[in-house]
Amino acid sequence: MRWSIAATVCQAVFAGAVAAAQHAGAGLEPYPARWWTPVPEDQKASWEILPQAARSGEVILSKRNELGILSNFAATPFTFRGKRYASVEGFWQMMLYPEGPRDARAQARGIAWPHTRDEVARMTAFEAKDAGTLAEANMRKMGIHWVTFEGRRMPYRSQVRGEHYRLIAAAMRAKLEQNPQVREILLKTGDLRLRPDHIEEADPPPEWRYCDIWMEIRKTLRRD
Repeated sequence: MRWSIAATVCQAVFAGAVAAAQHAGAGLEPYPARWWTPVPEDQKASWEILPQAARSGEVILSKRNELGILSNFAATPFTFRGKRYASVEGFWQMMLYPEGPRDARAQARGIAWPHTRDEVARMTAFEAKDAGTLAEANMRKMGIHWVTFEGRRMPYRSQVRGEHYRLIAAAMRAKLEQNPQVREILLKTGDLRLRPDHIEEADPPPEWRYCDIWMEIRKTLRRD
């Protein structure tokens, strides 16, 4: 039994090392093998894409290793326009909530808001995501398709890079600038194509494609 466990561990480490070598760019040191260490399929969450799903030249931003710090879920506090947020996810989802008692969303009949906007801003990971899911259900009941920031309304799901996209991208840059480890890990990904560790919808709005935003930011950092 012990031999079987040890053999399995060795196989996983070897597979990860091979994957790292295959994904290393010409003239660069190999990337950490753990980024591609296979995870058993029976341990996969229903929403998850495992590290071994990456193709040549790619890496999955898995929450199972340090690349997870690039996720919107990560607890990477930052200040943006004078307010503190616990994560990009908290920043994102709080825009779905009423900004105050005069907000049309707060005045809608038969609509209950389980959290305040400030509470959501202090959330991370699935707590923030779940708060957003509840808010989206309210939006459907009210028939609205907008969110707000600093009193301004903007479309929530637009296929063009509008104000919501610009706010999310700016929040991600603030996260990077105020959390040195985020910058360090992003640069360590080199020329790898970044892929999310969760199943995406078929044609999401551009701000949902956070890996693309990171690659644009990375390109600017490397050029500078």
